[in-house]
Amino acid sequence: MLPFWDWTIVLLIPAFLLSLFAQIRVSSTFNRYAQVRSGRGLTGAQGARLLLDGAGLGFVTIESVPGRLSDHYDPRSKTLRLSQDVAQSDSLAALGVAAHEAGHAIQDAEGYAAMRLRSSLVPAANVGSNLGFILFFVGLILGRSPVLMNLGIVLFSAAVLFTVVTLPVEINASRRALSLLSSRGILVSSEVDGARKVLSAAALTYVAAALMAILNLVRLILISRDR
Repeated sequence: MLPFWDWTIVLLIPAFLLSLFAQIRVSSTFNRYAQVRSGRGLTGAQGARLLLDGAGLGFVTIESVPGRLSDHYDPRSKTLRLSQDVAQSDSLAALGVAAHEAGHAIQDAEGYAAMRLRSSLVPAANVGSNLGFILFFVGLILGRSPVLMNLGIVLFSAAVLFTVVTLPVEINASRRALSLLSSRGILVSSEVDGARKVLSAAALTYVAAALMAILNLVRLILISRDR
C-alpha cells in the first residue's frame, strides 16, 4: 500500500475543501477592500512606519518586494517586506495587511513566546516537511521498515507542530494590528471593520494549513499501523 494512494486519502478532503474556500475568500475579500481607500490616505508602507516608530522600532526597515500578498516580517534582518500592492496602496486591505506585519515586528521586539517557539521550530520544520515524507515512503517500500517509517513520522511531526504554533502567532498579530490601527488614528472605527474582514480571511488560510498538516500526520500513523 503506497502512502499517497489508499483509503486514508479521504481524510484530506475536508482540509482540501477548507483550503480552497480560504484561498477564494482571501482573494475576494482582499480585492473588495483593495478598492476602498482610507480616509486619512496613508499607504500601507506609511501606516506600517507609523506603527513601528510608535512602538520604538525605528530600526526596523520596510522594503517593497514583488509578488501578490508576499508580505512578511523577517526577524533575522529586522525587515518588514511589503508587496507592491500593499506598500503603495492606501486601501483598507493594504493597511490591514501592513499593520499585521508590523504586529509581527512588535511581537519580535517584545519576545512574544509563541513567536520565539515558532522561530525555533523553523529548521526542524523545513527538514521534517520534506524529509519526513521521503523517509516514511522509503521505509514503506523497503518492507515496511518500522525504523524509517517512525523516523519519518517524528520528523513530519515537527512540521505539523510548526503549523499549529503559527495559529496563535498570526491571530495575535492581527489583533495587535486592528487595535493599533484604531488607537493610532490610522483608520476610523468604520474602516477598521474592513481591515478586520481581510485579516480574518487570511487567518482562515492558516487554519486550513494546520488542518491539512494534522490530517496528513494522522494518515501516516494509520498507514504505519496497517498490516
